[in-house]
Amino acid sequence: MSATGSNTARRTSRSVLAVLFGALTSLLATMLLAAPGASARAEATAPGASHRTETAAPGAAARAAAPAATLTEVTDFGSNPSNLQMYLYVPDSVTANPAILVAVHYCTGSGPAMHSGTEYASLADRYGFIVVYPSVTRASKCFDVSSPQALRRGGGSDPVGIKSMVDWTTRTYSADTSRVFATGISSGAMMTNVLLGDYPDVFAAGAAFSGVPFGCFATSDGSEWNSACSGGTVTHTPQEWGDLVRAAYPGYTGPRPRMQLWHGTEDDVLRYPNFGEEIKQWTNVLGVSQTPAATDSPVSGWTRTRYGATGDRAPVEAISLQGVGHNLYSYGMAARVLTFFGLDSSGPAPQPQPGACKVTVTTSAWSTGLTASVTITNTGTTPVNGWQLGFTLPAGQTVTNGWGATYTPANGTVTATNAAYNGTIAPGSGVTIGYQAGHTGNSAAPAAFSLNGTACAVS
Repeated sequence: MSATGSNTARRTSRSVLAVLFGALTSLLATMLLAAPGASARAEATAPGASHRTETAAPGAAARAAAPAATLTEVTDFGSNPSNLQMYLYVPDSVTANPAILVAVHYCTGSGPAMHSGTEYASLADRYGFIVVYPSVTRASKCFDVSSPQALRRGGGSDPVGIKSMVDWTTRTYSADTSRVFATGISSGAMMTNVLLGDYPDVFAAGAAFSGVPFGCFATSDGSEWNSACSGGTVTHTPQEWGDLVRAAYPGYTGPRPRMQLWHGTEDDVLRYPNFGEEIKQWTNVLGVSQTPAATDSPVSGWTRTRYGATGDRAPVEAISLQGVGHNLYSYGMAARVLTFFGLDSSGPAPQPQPGACKVTVTTSAWSTGLTASVTITNTGTTPVNGWQLGFTLPAGQTVTNGWGATYTPANGTVTATNAAYNGTIAPGSGVTIGYQAGHTGNSAAPAAFSLNGTACAVS
């Protein structure tokens, strides 16, 4: 249950360099699994990551408060029946009684990989919350979302260890127990579903990228893999799905966590029908109608439906990405997660961001290909120091070459990350980048762009 692309996770004795999007889908499908993670050490930030390089705390573990702005491994954090590792990121500007975000990695990944390959640490720098990165040590590097122990509160396995991480962080930093959240990708998305089912009294909300419903992956033979579920052939009524969640904590009558769901229509690892089954499950658990209260398209190719309310914090929010595969997560999505959680409106004042931007794009096409020239102009009043440009390619287009930036993934929702020489854009100035792409008939330019999460005017 991992992302696809051209990169693979690898580990050296002095650094961990992990990228969310590599040839992870094929690794999972063939079960060519990564080696277990190592103990605390310096963690190198992946190329394109937006936060600082991390230096691990002295010694094997942090037994008191972790060093600020440092990815630190914590041991002896409590009950941990499946021998998970705990990594912690506490920003310099951590707030009093901070919120906690648990960010759960994909198969073949690790806590440090999730840290370096997502924006949650840099967003923690802006908003003052703490990020916990659980890390699997079993050979598969997949979280246990299938065993009977994992699918009940306090039953053992990974959820118990993750709950211990939350408890340790709460004690150490006097964290706000009403603002504990979980998010994950692929295997981590499935674990997000499990955590919200097992511990509805702990988590206020979750965001699952390319996951499956709680209980869908259940097995009774010790296997970590459920082909029927991954293939999208496990279906239930909303009541049946909801009953699976309620059975994880019998007798619980308190409030249930809200859920945000993300899925690509072309997911070939955890098939797209699982998205609809998740919607059925969580609308039932939260007692809201399966008929959307609102439907819109915040980004070209996205369909967002909200259930039970129309605002940013609806009980259930579901985002379907047309033409996108299992390789779903891209820059800018984490900010939308924070909006759903409500974590982007508290803590220290946000760092200056471009007040406005403009993109000018031209294309030159032939029968099966095209080139595109993209000029990004900072029309705000503060410099842009390090940028990522987000856009969605029209269906049938695939980037084959690019200049001025790195482009990932090659199709669908693409993120272009600045090169070493053009990362700063002064107010009123611009940079020009470009790419070559193949197409199957539609040679149009992307219709919308965002710079570091800010929507740009397009001309």
